[in-house]
Amino acid sequence: MLNVYESVDSNKRKSWLIMILFVLFITGVVYLFDKALGYGPGFIGLALIFSGFASLASYYWGDKMILALSGARPADKKRDFQFYTVTENLCMVAQIPMPKLYVINDSAPNAFATGRDPKHAAVCATTGLLDKLNRTELEGVVGHELTHVRNFDTRLMAIVTILIGTVALLSDWFMRSLWWGGGKRNNDNEGGGQLQAILMVVAILAAILAPIIGQLIQLAISRRREYLADAGSVMLTRQPNGLIQALEKISSDPDPLEAANRATAHLYIVNPFKEKGHAMVGWFSHLFDTHPPIPDRIKALEAME
Repeated sequence: MLNVYESVDSNKRKSWLIMILFVLFITGVVYLFDKALGYGPGFIGLALIFSGFASLASYYWGDKMILALSGARPADKKRDFQFYTVTENLCMVAQIPMPKLYVINDSAPNAFATGRDPKHAAVCATTGLLDKLNRTELEGVVGHELTHVRNFDTRLMAIVTILIGTVALLSDWFMRSLWWGGGKRNNDNEGGGQLQAILMVVAILAAILAPIIGQLIQLAISRRREYLADAGSVMLTRQPNGLIQALEKISSDPDPLEAANRATAHLYIVNPFKEKGHAMVGWFSHLFDTHPPIPDRIKALEAME
């Protein structure tokens, strides 16, 4: 049986392994595109610079856009007293600055955290969460979200999203360049021509599959960080049952979260889309999940001392 600290350390190691594989994957894709097109490093460098500038707005103002898109209002200390005091107390335990608090007027219970670092963080909860959870359960949820903030998960996922966008952009540019007839062709000899043709075929397959594989890696990282945030919540509250009961209530609630969309679903503590099961079975059925299965999360929490 793992205690809380062992669970956190285990999740950190697995998360770093996934991130390393992600970076290697993107590096390989970029190198393959460069070789197939024959433009040299300048083309890929230009693509990376362009996508980097395009991503800066998302990095610095993404939290405000997400909150606006969700229709969130700033929390009021009197109106949302329990939400405010629970967060304030847990921030003192976690030794992080008090994040800005927001509330979404929606009967479906859920919550998420956003922001690029603990000094620029926000925690948002629905009115359904604040109404339907008792204080102990709310502490479990807020502890989960503050762990995301303390562990820089919100920044990590922003970076991963930027990397995914970069892969998608490069793949799109590569496919378009084929229509433009770009890239030098090494047809000086039969061997060189055959090699270039093989590289081109492999690159086309990579351009098609890379965005899908990148999304799968992103979802894998997201699921792993959820396990880590669950363990961190227990470290802050010392009450795993509070989070267990909160997860059960949120996942079993029949109300759909109207403010959620596919772009923000991975942010929430529980998948806001009420899925009634998978058509596929086995390990493949969970590849496209934004969150780990609730029974698996509860089982991990019950194993913590």
